[in-house]
Amino acid sequence: MNTEMNMEVADHSLTETKSGAGGAAALAAGIGSFALAVLAIAADQMPSLRQAMIFSRPTGPLSGVTTCACIIWLTFWIVLHLRWRNRNVAMGRIGLLSVVLLALAVLLTFPPVAELF
Repeated sequence: MNTEMNMEVADHSLTETKSGAGGAAALAAGIGSFALAVLAIAADQMPSLRQAMIFSRPTGPLSGVTTCACIIWLTFWIVLHLRWRNRNVAMGRIGLLSVVLLALAVLLTFPPVAELF
């Protein structure tokens, strides 16, 4: 029984795990977060966009902003996943870019910063 377990562990160590799928998910999350912040600011500042973003009257423009941001996130995730799924990618760079995009998104949704635009 112990030899069977050792063989399973040995077989698993021979397979190389690709980082592309994880990199695609991380980068898409950063892009989607940043898109949400940019769309929210744009909808606040541009009356025509504000009206276009009203997908549900009770919710107002936020319904369109969040829906569009989710579509952007999902689109980037699918495209990047399909391109990177069988590759190793530079996770350090992708992780850093994802964190920067997320930090910018948080900063842009902070009211004193958002009101600068």
